[in-house]
Amino acid sequence: MRVTIPLPVLGDTTQTGVISEWVVAVGERVQEGETLVVVESDKAVVDVPSPVTGVVVEHLAAVEDELEIGAPLAIVEDGMA
Repeated sequence: MRVTIPLPVLGDTTQTGVISEWVVAVGERVQEGETLVVVESDKAVVDVPSPVTGVVVEHLAAVEDELEIGAPLAIVEDGMA
């Protein structure tokens, strides 16, 4: 099943984040809890973990894109061997 990963809450007052680096490329496997992407807010740099184990099938944002909290980041096909 495909799971869309949203940009999580980065802080109490943070409304947006900027993609700094994709740690896991499209086509690569990611484990639940492993860093998927690094996002910079106005106050911190945050490692965003994957909430599922699977293969990244699509990045929905590029490096330097600014996204609102809750915006889709990536699609992961979970349960893939």
